[in-house]
Amino acid sequence: MDEFSLIGAYFKRAISPSKTPQIDVGVGDDAAVFRVADGHQCVVSSDLLIEGRHFFADVAPFTLGHKSLAVNLSDLAAMGAQPLGFTLSIGLPRVDTAWLGEFSKGLFALADAFDCPLIGGDTTRSDNIVINITIFGQVPTGQAIFRNGAQVGDDVWVTGSLGDAAYALNLMQNMPAHSDLEKVRARLEMPTPRVALGCALREAGLARSMLDVSDGLAGDLLHILRASNVSARMECDALPLSSVLSQLPVGQAWQYAVAGGDDYELCFTAPASTEVRAALFDLAQKFTIPITRVGTITPMNQVAQIVWHSARAPEVAQQLARSTGFNHFASR
Repeated sequence: MDEFSLIGAYFKRAISPSKTPQIDVGVGDDAAVFRVADGHQCVVSSDLLIEGRHFFADVAPFTLGHKSLAVNLSDLAAMGAQPLGFTLSIGLPRVDTAWLGEFSKGLFALADAFDCPLIGGDTTRSDNIVINITIFGQVPTGQAIFRNGAQVGDDVWVTGSLGDAAYALNLMQNMPAHSDLEKVRARLEMPTPRVALGCALREAGLARSMLDVSDGLAGDLLHILRASNVSARMECDALPLSSVLSQLPVGQAWQYAVAGGDDYELCFTAPASTEVRAALFDLAQKFTIPITRVGTITPMNQVAQIVWHSARAPEVAQQLARSTGFNHFASR
């Protein structure tokens, strides 16, 4: 099977004008052609996944297809952007038809759920599987939510729960027979991008700054704090933990929650008013996604930009000061 036969068999699909009217030309030409709505800006994000670095060689191809797109959709969610389409470039050591069939099923199942069609890309041969997706979205002009808008006094919020994905990764690496693995594995392999909620936060004007938690809350929150020139007081006792993590020793659970990665939840800041908090709880109920207030934005503290606090286990909280999240070039 040559490159073009592979693309035709597994990645070329007809564009539906009723579902994705913004796409004029998709897979099959030298380049894609799409339109952004009047009064909107284009939002673009790109993520690279490498076998052995970002996923195990024996990962189920269906879940890998899902996650490859989910991590990009999560970036759009963090900006309050609506998906338009994406490109896929993939390097493969060989043509495995069964693997490609399952990978494309997982990829397109999520793409269809968000009306985000594949509109182009490339394939090549490589020593290991390498996947790069670039996603395109749109947001009303001037309304994208950035990292630099946090203000002193703001509440810090997170969606969903934290730490399950990091716990799953640890179990897969060290205790694959552990009974907890199947309870948390999906949080690592098939994250749920919070696109609808991200757009709702933007539409309601509730979030002043926002990002998605991909490398751990401790490391990702720092991006907001540094961009906004502020600090934060975080309440460990408020960290949203699943029923599985809640059964672990508190220090272990908190470490997964603040320093683990692959949660793909949203972290955002919002004004600390009764009205805003009520509106956020209304959104949580509407989208059936928990939203938890976990901290407060404080004036810049040069000594510790994040101060971790706990009435329940203060000494454990203080140990979190060393947590920085995942770093691709420092972690091994």
